[in-house]
Amino acid sequence: MDAEEFRRRGMEMVDYVANYLENIEQRPVYPDVEPGYLRSLIPTEAPLEPDNYDDIIKDVDRVIMPGVTHWHSPYFFAYFPAATSYPALLADMLCGAIGCIGFSWAASPACTELETVMLDWLGKMLNLPEHFIAGTHGHGGGVIQSTASEATLVTLLAARCKAVRRVQASNPEKSEAEILSKLVAYTSEQFCATLGTTASCAFDRITELGPICNKENIWMHIDAAYAGSAFICPEFRPLLNGIEFADSFNFNPHKWLLINFDCSTMWVKKREDLIGAFKMEPLYLKHENQESGKKRFRSLKMWFVFRMYGIQGLQAYIRKHVGLAKEFESLVRADKRFEICAEVIMGLVCFRLKGSNRLNELLLKRITKSREIHLVPCQLSGRFVLRFAICARTTDSRHIQQAWRHITQLTFEILQEPNH
Repeated sequence: MDAEEFRRRGMEMVDYVANYLENIEQRPVYPDVEPGYLRSLIPTEAPLEPDNYDDIIKDVDRVIMPGVTHWHSPYFFAYFPAATSYPALLADMLCGAIGCIGFSWAASPACTELETVMLDWLGKMLNLPEHFIAGTHGHGGGVIQSTASEATLVTLLAARCKAVRRVQASNPEKSEAEILSKLVAYTSEQFCATLGTTASCAFDRITELGPICNKENIWMHIDAAYAGSAFICPEFRPLLNGIEFADSFNFNPHKWLLINFDCSTMWVKKREDLIGAFKMEPLYLKHENQESGKKRFRSLKMWFVFRMYGIQGLQAYIRKHVGLAKEFESLVRADKRFEICAEVIMGLVCFRLKGSNRLNELLLKRITKSREIHLVPCQLSGRFVLRFAICARTTDSRHIQQAWRHITQLTFEILQEPNH
């Protein structure tokens, strides 16, 4: 494919993507396939000679789309959001074209510096304490990781490295291996608070936990993978009160901030804690101006989205989702057959039919089989609970109303059956 064909095919792909997203609600949100469906639809080996591009696109519709769960359908209410927006898609395309690997400042200065600035922008949107902002007199800063799990692992390794250095300072005769063997314990010197749990979007009280961690010299990490995006809204920012006690903090803009996967942001109070834990570069990667790891140019997506939506646009998006969740909560509360199982704070509603776990399992099974909407369950205090998360950028009130009509119709049918 030369540049001229790329231009032509690129325009075709933009049309394909735009049409897909614009008409996505016409597709069944959940695929009707069985495990292993795809293998019989494609050859067992890669082609020896090049395939035709038109044939490849036809196979996207024939092979791929039938097995896609449409996360951006307005009838997708499972898990948590996987954000997307047109500005982010365009930025991701540019990221792929530039194709740099940011393992040091010299490897791509713009990649390293834009990431630092974007994390400062986002940190200020969240009103983080100054010590988390790189472009100030503080000693901290932010970096982009792939997932919240990766950010938590990086934090754990940094906390371990800091503990080792602290012990070595007072016991220089001890080797690192000897110290590490002592760090295996039933209760370790790391602590992770959660703001917006996966199951029910519950919040730890970090204003109470933080002082204890600081007093006991325990590294405190705060994971706000989903809920963190909402803290750009002043009405939700009090949920982050106590962040000043934390050594590190992370959340996923790729969940709820219109930036497509992957983009998980994390901040540390002291940069040297993070840098020192991963400083093992060979000589050929070293540069006098470096504070970076191996990464893609993911900050481009943040830059495009922040500029094209503005803070007010992003706040409006968050508030719309929360409003839709409140609308669904009202529908549930108005039906005596159902109950709300957790406080609705953001864009997640946990609810269930009053009755046995088996009854709720049956309802979810019918919902999944119908493929009109998609939900997943959780367990709260031993009870089988349905999670209704507002996920898609295009979800509106009519989708909420239609989803509830569908749920209540299936409920009516189940309750009419014998033994119910």
